[in-house]
Amino acid sequence: MGRVVGPFAVKGWIKVQPFTQLPGGLLDYPVWWLGRQDGWTPQGLEDGAVHGKSVVAKLERCDEREAAAAMTGLEVAVPRSQLPQSAEGEYYWADLVGLEVRNLQSQVLGRIVRLLETGANQVLVVTGDRERLIPFVSAVVVTVDLAQGEMVVDWGLDF
Repeated sequence: MGRVVGPFAVKGWIKVQPFTQLPGGLLDYPVWWLGRQDGWTPQGLEDGAVHGKSVVAKLERCDEREAAAAMTGLEVAVPRSQLPQSAEGEYYWADLVGLEVRNLQSQVLGRIVRLLETGANQVLVVTGDRERLIPFVSAVVVTVDLAQGEMVVDWGLDF
């Protein structure tokens, strides 16, 4: 749902780059899970606000700038069960990561390793024989099959 980018001010607040559609969407969850692939820790949200395109937040038991600075780089997550059901044709980024990407000629381009927000649209980062940046737009993405773990795109090997 986001990533801690650093401390904010001096009283234990953190600055978060949200991965939610609306920056303030992260503030709807009273408990955040902070961590990395190797482990997660729940943290209660005391207070927070949208700050430009970022979110600033005060978490429980984080009262000093040094404690906030130690959280830099941690991912922010919430349990999947707390998220609303996605609409038809909409996907959570986490659902797309790991999908195998093929083009219309059935050539494997690789697997989605992450997504980027560029402002204009989201971009799939696909790694295979090399890294490819593929726009996540309807003109390029032909099908997404979460059950089969694959995505078909109108994208050549030479792009």
